[in-house]
Amino acid sequence: MFCPTTVKTGTFAKHCLSKFFKDGCQLKRAVYAGSFDPVTNGHLWMIQEAVELFDEVVIAIGVNPDKSCTFSIEERAAMLRETTTQYANLRVEVFDNQFLVNYAQSIGANYIVRGIRTASDYEYERAMRYVNSDLYPNITTVFLLPPREYAEVSSTMVKGLVGPRGWEDVIHQYVPEPVYQRLRHFAEAKGQRRA
Repeated sequence: MFCPTTVKTGTFAKHCLSKFFKDGCQLKRAVYAGSFDPVTNGHLWMIQEAVELFDEVVIAIGVNPDKSCTFSIEERAAMLRETTTQYANLRVEVFDNQFLVNYAQSIGANYIVRGIRTASDYEYERAMRYVNSDLYPNITTVFLLPPREYAEVSSTMVKGLVGPRGWEDVIHQYVPEPVYQRLRHFAEAKGQRRA
C-alpha cells in the first residue's frame, strides 16, 4: 500500500490525501502554526480542511519576539478555542523560541500544514519546506490553497480595517463572531469606534 508518509515531495492535493485515508493509511498528527493575531475566517478555512485530513491537528500559536501583537497569547488562544469547539480532533497549544519543525518533531507530528495565498507565500514556504526536510525528513509539509474569498484575508489586513466609520460592517465578514466582539472592545478601548 502506498502511504503519504513515504512521499517526500511536500505537497499533496486534498483529493490525494482523502484517497490515502480511504485506502486505510493512518494519517497521524499535523501542526498548523501562526500568530493568529487575530484568527480570521481564512485561518478557520485552513483549520476545517486540516481536521478533515488528519487524525489530530495541533493549532500552534507561535511566539515571535520580533513581532508586535495586538492580542496577548492568552487572548489568541482563547479566540482559537472559542471558534473551534466543534472539532474533537483539534487542540490549541503555544510554542516559542524554536523552529516550527523542531516543535512538530517534539510533539510527534509528521505533517506541517501551511496556507499559500500568494506567489510570495509560495516562494517563502517552498524554501522553508526544504529547510524543514533537511532537519527532519520524516516531516512532510502540506500546502493548502484557500478559495478566492479568503485569498486576501490576513490578520494584518483585518486589523488595518479597524477605525474608520463603518468598519464594524466591513470587518464582520472576515472574522468569526468571538473575534469580531474582541475587535470591537479593542477599538472602544482605543477610542476608534465611531457610530
